[in-house]
Amino acid sequence: MIERAALISFPSSEEAVRLIVCCFMETRSLSTIAESYLSEVHIDLLQPQTQADLFDFLDLQSQSVDCLILQESPALFEIISWLHRHAILLPTVIVNTGNATMVAPTAILPLPGPKVQLLNLYHTAEVRLAFTDFRELETAVERAIAQFLYLSPACGIPTLAEPDLITELTTQNFILLQQRRLSDKLKERLGYMGVYYKRHPSSFLRNLSRRDREEVLADLKSGYHSIILGYFSEDSEINQKIDRYVDAAFFADISVSQAVEIHMEIMDDFAKQLKLEGRHEEV
Repeated sequence: MIERAALISFPSSEEAVRLIVCCFMETRSLSTIAESYLSEVHIDLLQPQTQADLFDFLDLQSQSVDCLILQESPALFEIISWLHRHAILLPTVIVNTGNATMVAPTAILPLPGPKVQLLNLYHTAEVRLAFTDFRELETAVERAIAQFLYLSPACGIPTLAEPDLITELTTQNFILLQQRRLSDKLKERLGYMGVYYKRHPSSFLRNLSRRDREEVLADLKSGYHSIILGYFSEDSEINQKIDRYVDAAFFADISVSQAVEIHMEIMDDFAKQLKLEGRHEEV
């Protein structure tokens, strides 16, 4: 069950510039406090009632979520591990109540001692918020989003489990898509008049001739393929290639579904090539 929103409902066009925050707290009183702190700001707060609800919701709508708020609790490792396995990385605030005993399964993260001090459990752009600073929750959400926008798609994630190649690259693509979507959303919300409004509809993919559209898609696929190869060869220009790819997709107004299609096509070709070479996909 998801409070204040149906599981598969999306914001209306009038609410498109509101931030959508998914808050999962095992301590019910924290959920109530979080709602009170965020109720007066431009945030739609969704609160899954159980861990299963959280997983179901993110499985369907992870790309519509602008920020996660999670409580440091015994279940946090399981939640983060699930997010990693499903290649989902989102701006995140982790609230430390000061009395949680972190239980890390030895099969996943063999660290000694009954209590584990976590550093970058989810990803390097996560924000930690002490319960004593809970009044700063809105600021923490904004900081989490800002830091996520500067997160490198090739940043790597803390090793809770050894990811396979396809999952790792899918995660990177997810980061790129989320960063672009959040950037667009924040620029619209804040009324920026810069590069966002320098795009010309005549250059949008959907408005191009069939020949030009095929050419743009071919360039994007080539660029993404180059990014993947650069990732494995430690290409010193990988960040510039990523920037060019994102810029090209941005100015052509490529939809999320089209970007995902490009990613899946390249990943499929890559997996087939590995198979032909007699190598496993997890190499």
